[in-house]
Amino acid sequence: CSRPQKVCLCPFLPVHPLKVSTCLYIIQHPAEESRVLRTVPLLAACLPPDKCKVLIGRRFSEDRYPELATVCRNPSTLILYPGAEATNLEEIASMPSSPSVMIIIDGTWSQAKDIFYKNSLFRLPKQVQLKTNISSQYVIRTQPTNTCLSTLECAAIALTIMEKNKSIQETILRPLQALCSFQIQHGAQIHHSKEHLLRNGLYDKPMPKNKRKLRRMELLVNNVKI
Repeated sequence: CSRPQKVCLCPFLPVHPLKVSTCLYIIQHPAEESRVLRTVPLLAACLPPDKCKVLIGRRFSEDRYPELATVCRNPSTLILYPGAEATNLEEIASMPSSPSVMIIIDGTWSQAKDIFYKNSLFRLPKQVQLKTNISSQYVIRTQPTNTCLSTLECAAIALTIMEKNKSIQETILRPLQALCSFQIQHGAQIHHSKEHLLRNGLYDKPMPKNKRKLRRMELLVNNVKI
């Protein structure tokens, strides 16, 4: 896990990489590389190298990323990105021939949105979303809403659905739970979502002056999906 011995997460990782047929392409925003408490390395440690491929960048052209372009053009490839055009993953996974490749964008919500809309390749695969009310266990990082999940959590749930194996989610989430526990034991604070803070009058930062950002905050308070 490449962490200091006192907070080593290796005992919480699977002894052998999980056997899965699904291949994940993690499209990671460069800003995530500098974050100490990232979840993608934990995800990669749970899976075989050929089943979890991480590509770092903001722009992905067909010329520079021919392999990714081929993947995106494959009609069976999925991209996990919520929205009005997205189909619930459970519906896709219930079909006789389940897809074997999924793309997941790793970054903040604004970074993920920028990557999705400014790269035409990512609008070629079928867009899917997770239908879940599970609250994030990544409690050492602030999320926009109570049901926003980390990349690792999204991957764990998606793989569980696609592989039809409930033990996958438990195995992949184990190191995340240990990470959060270690950090809290060493002084980290539990981070409630912005939605929770706003709805309970606990948000202590100045409200944004930008009308679009202010509107997003209002939607969070009113529990409207954004």
